[in-house]
Amino acid sequence: MGRVVHFEIPADDPEKAVAFYERAFGWKVEKWDGAQEYWMVNTGEQGVPGIGGAIMRKYDNRGTVNTIDVDSVDAAVQKIEAAGGKVTAPKMVVPGIGYMAYCTDTEGNVFGIMQMDETVK
Repeated sequence: MGRVVHFEIPADDPEKAVAFYERAFGWKVEKWDGAQEYWMVNTGEQGVPGIGGAIMRKYDNRGTVNTIDVDSVDAAVQKIEAAGGKVTAPKMVVPGIGYMAYCTDTEGNVFGIMQMDETVK
């Protein structure tokens, strides 16, 4: 069963959003050393219920995006499309993390799917 394992909060001013969430909730936020503006969010200790996520620069009008863990992005895409969903950003590599894609459900809500594989480059 796929579980939500990550969230992304879009922001016009990511630094301002980072400061807000750090002050309001005590989240630990660290800028990711990748190609895009992305701040990794730690919302609590390992083993405590909850998930971590990220704050990213807003580049379209979508809201917060939840990412669901899957065994295989390719197999999940087939199931999503068969159920009436659509792929909006095809399978891509996230170096050192795995594979992911973005999709929409039958109501137009955006979500991500992630296949963990720390060996991908």
